[in-house]
Amino acid sequence: MILADGLRTAFRERAARLSGIDLAVYQKFAKDPHEPIIGLGDRDARIGFFGRDPGADEVKHGMPFIGAGGQKVRAGLYRHLYGSEMPDFAASVEVGNKFFWANTVPCKPLGNKAWPMKVKRDFCDLMIEVLLGYWRGREVITFGREAFFWFGIAGGKAVRESLEAFWLRDDRYTASVDVELASGSGQTRRFHLHPLPHPSPLNATWYKRFPELLENRLTQLDVSLRT
Repeated sequence: MILADGLRTAFRERAARLSGIDLAVYQKFAKDPHEPIIGLGDRDARIGFFGRDPGADEVKHGMPFIGAGGQKVRAGLYRHLYGSEMPDFAASVEVGNKFFWANTVPCKPLGNKAWPMKVKRDFCDLMIEVLLGYWRGREVITFGREAFFWFGIAGGKAVRESLEAFWLRDDRYTASVDVELASGSGQTRRFHLHPLPHPSPLNATWYKRFPELLENRLTQLDVSLRT
């Protein structure tokens, strides 16, 4: 699936005025730093994955969730669907085609640090257009705090407080919460958020438990080759 010219242009214009893009990484791989890295995927996929922002491998390959953390996700998906270990990189790309993928901001930041709230707000309306206009699903597995709380940016104080209260729960990685998003074109949809920790190897607290937590979510959501 390809972004419509108008939406792609809007992303590029905002990226052009954005400071903090890791230009050296884009130059290393001869990639355009203004081109949004948005995985999209299967428009009719029941399950979507929502992460923080792209890393160096995502810039290199032009798709999200393909670096070390993303490979952890894709390996878990492959294992869940096929009952065996993911054989190679090509298989990691192929298994991702069955799902929908997106990030808070589709540009790689310097130092792999999360984009500040001002930047996430600036791109929020465009990302809502992606979620509502390019995907028909409602079940969203979010990775990490930044991706989860992104859903409160456009929702107002009450929504943010609800998400903050949910995040304090001990069962936040097994329970779920609903959030409604509205686009500038008048579309609305209620999404069911199923948070998980960030799959990065730097996340020492949760990294070892991530495969188990992901498998539990996939089982909860009845993810199979039929869906």
